Amino acid sequence: MTPTTPTSDPVSLPTTRPEGCPFDPPEELARLREREPLTRLAFPDGHVGWLATSHAAVREILGDSRFSSRYELMHLPMPGAVVDEMPPAPVGDMTGIDAPEHTRFRRLLAGRFTVRRMRQLTERIEEITAQQLDAMAEQGSSVDLVQAFAQPIPALTICELLGVPYAEREFFQQQVATLFRRDIVAEDLYAAMNELGNYMGGLVTAKRAAPTDDLLSDLTTSDLTDEELTGLGAFLLAAGLDTTANMLALGVFALLRNPDQLAALRADPATIDQAVEELLRYLSIADPGMRAALEDVEVAGRLIKAGETVVVSISAANRDPHRFPDPDTLDLGRHAAGHLALGHGIHQCLGQQLARVEMRVAFPALLSRFPTLRLAVAPEGIPLRTNMSIYGVHALPVAWD
Repeated sequence: MTPTTPTSDPVSLPTTRPEGCPFDPPEELARLREREPLTRLAFPDGHVGWLATSHAAVREILGDSRFSSRYELMHLPMPGAVVDEMPPAPVGDMTGIDAPEHTRFRRLLAGRFTVRRMRQLTERIEEITAQQLDAMAEQGSSVDLVQAFAQPIPALTICELLGVPYAEREFFQQQVATLFRRDIVAEDLYAAMNELGNYMGGLVTAKRAAPTDDLLSDLTTSDLTDEELTGLGAFLLAAGLDTTANMLALGVFALLRNPDQLAALRADPATIDQAVEELLRYLSIADPGMRAALEDVEVAGRLIKAGETVVVSISAANRDPHRFPDPDTLDLGRHAAGHLALGHGIHQCLGQQLARVEMRVAFPALLSRFPTLRLAVAPEGIPLRTNMSIYGVHALPVAWD
């Protein structure tokens, strides 16, 4: 089949979520997806690339090695994002590199993030979760669930896994939060990167001198240089802190706004595995993604030319009715296997099994411990992370009887 040429003018990336629907992606994405799976996209710097919105197209692009993840080959799609040239990924940042460099890091880590190994962590995650629930109960009958629950559980877990002192969490959480801001200026971005890098560099030096029982110490026996191990450690710390924390907080918000689904999960906690996959699909907090075509590639009947940036909308793909019937409904009984919330292809989330274990433990424990849990403010008063690259809530005030 000969690739066809789009007849419509390029669009700008839709970013405005429908008012009163904090869990739904921008409505324009659905309209674009219905019209065609690939749409010409106008970038703020003048580049014209593509926006992929269907599940099939997004999955195909993420799994095709002819599309690169290297930052320096891409153009930024967010409104107001105009830079002369994207810098290469920092050393150790696995999301911004291709094979064979990516393969080397992936092989070093893959055996340390297996399903079996993550399940072995379950008992410790259960202990961490119980401690946070005890602390919530001691505070009274109202807390900010982000501060009291959603952030500490993944933070404690990733700190223990890596061997990072949890007592210093306020410092590195602040740096990570800065890195994920969409409106950050270059000076602040590089300052946060340097602060986190210097901190991790000192920790790597200490691990080499006196190894302990943790992942960073384990990696000091590999062929990674100090610079590589420092960068990789910072990357794993940032990834382990922010994504799961926002899934926990936004997931609870979604459950509280869907009382029938909340009741179903409380009635049958054994369905938690299926519920976690549906929440991942429904919320799609890490969106959008980007790739750059290394050569001319045909996708969905369109010719993507070498050098063009393709924005892949994970949220639109996960709400594709051709893949998931009634996709805008949160249905914890749905078999949501095949969702793209954790990516696809060689860059699929390395820590996905750890994130799943944390959610499988945390959600049922919270709902069981506080059966009358409810929002402490009106839903429209919840501050949303619309200014961050990982979606979620800045705070989630909750109360219980």
